[in-house]
Amino acid sequence: MKTTNGETLSSHTNPSGMPQTNPDPPSLRPTTDLLIGLHAEKNLSRAALARLAEDLDAWTGAAPGPPERLAHQLGVPKRQLETALAALPGARDAGKAERERAAAFGARVVTRLDPGYPQALAELPLAPPVLSIAGEVPAGPAVAIVGSRRADAYGLEVAQLFASALAEREIAVVSGFARGIDAAAHRGALAPLSGRTVAILGCGLGIDYPRGHAHLGRAIAARGALVSEFPCGYEPRSWNFPVRNRSIAALSQAVLVVQAAARSGSLSTARWALDLGRDLFAVPGQIFDERSLGPHALLRDGAFLAQHPKDLLDLLAPRSGTQMLILPQIPIEPEPPLPGLAGAILAALVPGFDRAPEDLVVATGAPIDRVLATLLELELLGRIQRIPGGRYRRG
Repeated sequence: MKTTNGETLSSHTNPSGMPQTNPDPPSLRPTTDLLIGLHAEKNLSRAALARLAEDLDAWTGAAPGPPERLAHQLGVPKRQLETALAALPGARDAGKAERERAAAFGARVVTRLDPGYPQALAELPLAPPVLSIAGEVPAGPAVAIVGSRRADAYGLEVAQLFASALAEREIAVVSGFARGIDAAAHRGALAPLSGRTVAILGCGLGIDYPRGHAHLGRAIAARGALVSEFPCGYEPRSWNFPVRNRSIAALSQAVLVVQAAARSGSLSTARWALDLGRDLFAVPGQIFDERSLGPHALLRDGAFLAQHPKDLLDLLAPRSGTQMLILPQIPIEPEPPLPGLAGAILAALVPGFDRAPEDLVVATGAPIDRVLATLLELELLGRIQRIPGGRYRRG
């Protein structure tokens, strides 16, 4: 790539990897810069960014076409596309600032176009376009351990026991950095000197959440990785955690559920595990304990029983060969109906049939931009699928 004076951009970079040249038109900027800059744009939704990242060339060229037609083609709200287009001139500076923020937390920024991006996440539908990673994601096998934030002494002991046993066998432990089972799993994985663990955050780096976990976070980064698909400083929101759960499942060969209520967020990770063809384990608990309802429902419907770490190790051992053991589909209890427009759209999407966004506008009475925005969020949550022709069906 050449500048106006004939210099090659790639030959003049600073330590952060950003070219030290006069600003180029947006269409000439490296796509990684565009992604990082857009990632930092506060008014661009995570779902819209994920869709736009799948086809950058279609809308970042010199003449991308009328926004209305292009938005329809890409499946994003027109206002979100206009926000992205308006952010292009400042993408270089915004990307550089985001890299510097991450570096201040001892992290680096990786886009889905970079060699260091985890392959397991790249295979997700609407893969996270940009990650902030403090530490190194282990390359070997991994198991996710998830469960209740309100775990009792039994649940904490079980999570630590399983995590420590897996870590001793050089199997990394993945979890969500929350209180309760997640934190116990991370600590258990760090108990052996060779243990590795990965925390997938529901917020950006630099946020003290959960409060008081900073020391644990530093230990994880030193012996594994803290990973966030949100910009640095991005506050935790309820919508972040179901999105975070799919990354936990994707990075793991199996998911173990320890204590979870009937409608726990941990069951969202279990659903993703099944959708992605991962093995699913559950630990039994006391029949009178509400925290046993989730694992017991999974066991009733066909999840593997985990009474001892050996149960996981025995199943994972054959993975060293060529044969994979895949758990049959488990009909997990349906999620509660979603409120508002999301619920109305799901109700209008009859299982087995697909519909165009315009049909859903008629069915719900909502403006096309709101319908497209909600469709993107439902797709990112795994509730629906976008199929060729820009139509949608239940996931």
